[in-house]
Amino acid sequence: METTTHPLIAVVAATPSGVIGRDGDMPWRLRQDLQRFKRMTMGGVLLMGRKTFESIGRPLPGRRTVVITRDAAWSAPGVQTAASPEAAIGQIGGERGFVVGGAQIYAALLPRCDEIWLTRVWSGVNGETRVELDLSEFRVMERERVPAGLRDDVPTEFRRYVRKAGKSFPQKS
Repeated sequence: METTTHPLIAVVAATPSGVIGRDGDMPWRLRQDLQRFKRMTMGGVLLMGRKTFESIGRPLPGRRTVVITRDAAWSAPGVQTAASPEAAIGQIGGERGFVVGGAQIYAALLPRCDEIWLTRVWSGVNGETRVELDLSEFRVMERERVPAGLRDDVPTEFRRYVRKAGKSFPQKS
């Protein structure tokens, strides 16, 4: 397996209770956050599960997409597939890798991530898809409060976390 030369970054939007989805979609509309996501991930490799890809419906322009699925027969135009999270990491190569969901993919890959880019969605919305973030091994490097704009349902707070020194996950080569 090839080792990435860039940090592996999880990009997460979640409520304080960990909700990331409801009924196969995001339970909010956050135009400013989607624009930040596009700007920050452009030129990188998006690692996502099949359900997340299907909720988006297409590969996102300017980024390579690797869909992690156990279904060897599954395919979609313009995307690569990987049978496991580890195999997906091996497909990053020298590009920046972004873990973008869903819940099972976050659970598998968050321990491997060097950074977490978290959008805290200040909402009490309910949803069945949740993520648990253990941030004890990370420190906050950036924090920005974002009031709700005209095309945002609620205010957010963007936080960039970096793994503390000596806490990195052993990389396979």
